[in-house]
This record gives sequence, C-alpha cells and structure tokens, in this order.
Amino acid sequence: MTEKVGVLGKKPQRRTGVEHVVNAPLPTVYGTFQAVGYLDHDRGDEQVALVYGDIGTDEVLVRLHSECLTGDAFGSRHCECGDQLASALRAVVAEGAGVVVYLRGHEGRGIGLLGKLRAMALQAEGLDTVEANLALGFPVDARDYGVAAGILQDLGVRSVRLMSNNPRKREALVRHGVQVAEQVPLLIPPCENNITYLRTKRERLDHHLPHLDAVAHLS
Repeated sequence: MTEKVGVLGKKPQRRTGVEHVVNAPLPTVYGTFQAVGYLDHDRGDEQVALVYGDIGTDEVLVRLHSECLTGDAFGSRHCECGDQLASALRAVVAEGAGVVVYLRGHEGRGIGLLGKLRAMALQAEGLDTVEANLALGFPVDARDYGVAAGILQDLGVRSVRLMSNNPRKREALVRHGVQVAEQVPLLIPPCENNITYLRTKRERLDHHLPHLDAVAHLS
C-alpha cells in the first residue's frame, strides 16, 4: 500500500503538541467541574483537565496528578495517590476555582502499569521504589510534564500555585514556560503500608514531606 502524499508530493506533516478536543460538564461528589479533553499528539495519550470555577490567568490553584490506577481507582495503601487526588479536588472547590490536570501515561512514574506492578513485587521483597525501578532497567522517574504545561497554556494559565511535594514538578513547569508563584504542600497522613515508600520519596527523590518526622513509630 502506498502512503498518501500531499498535492505537492510531500508527506503531510505530523501534528505535534496538545489539541483541545472537547469540553463537558462533570458533576462529581466534590462539585461540578468542566472536563476538558485533550489529545497529546506527541505521545498519543488522551488527557483531561478538570476545571472548577473562573480560573483566571495568574496564581491559579493547580494539581498535576500522575495517573495511578492502583491508588486512584482501587484505594491502594501502597502510595498516597488516591488521597492526594481527592484532597486536590476538594481544595480547588474550597478555593472556588482551580485545575486538576490528570496525566495519563504517568503510571508508576512513567514506567506503565505492568512495570509498576513488577516494581511493587520487588519492593515486597525488600527493595525500595528507586532500587526496584533500576533493577528492572527503568528510569527512576520517566515522567514528562510538557503536556501539562501545554494544557495549562491552552487554558490561559500563566502562573500557578502548585499543589505538590515534588520540586521536580515545579522545575518542569518553569522550564516549559509556566511560572510557579507558590508550591502548596499536599500532605497525607502516612500509614504502616506506605511509610517506607514515603520516606524513600523524601530521602532519594527530594520530596518535601516534613510530616513524616512525627510518625517515627511506624515501621
């Protein structure tokens, strides 16, 4: 089969960046959001931003939430992701305006669902989350936030108050042209199942988690 070419005999250029595809109202247990759907032409992922209220352009309360099926959908206690998502949605409603960008393709810090489950199996044998990724031949963190910056720019957002404990998210947004006016902690009380994971995030991934000092009794 021959590939289609343009009228001048050239191959059509492949689209890049994010394309704003659809807006739809999304009533949730937290409040009614606008679900704004995007297509990431660079990676092929479908993305969504949940927008609440009149967000304006500057110092918008924003959460960049990496997809976590086990935490977000199944309530896993291995991580704090599900609780962070719920807290972020509540926070933008309480604020009266804000955005939660739900980043698909970020499962397991970018290594995919099966990769994450394999890493979790190694963690059950004693490796920490960083060691497990490296043992499997994966990067420690393979996530890219360019699509998140593109979505925020499409929404007209110039600067954010970023709900995150991860300084690398702040650095990535600034690198992609979105200013971070403030980094807002999103601290979830740890439990016995995730305390080791959280301590590794603080000690090896530079996450700002000062509340862990108060739970030294957890193993």
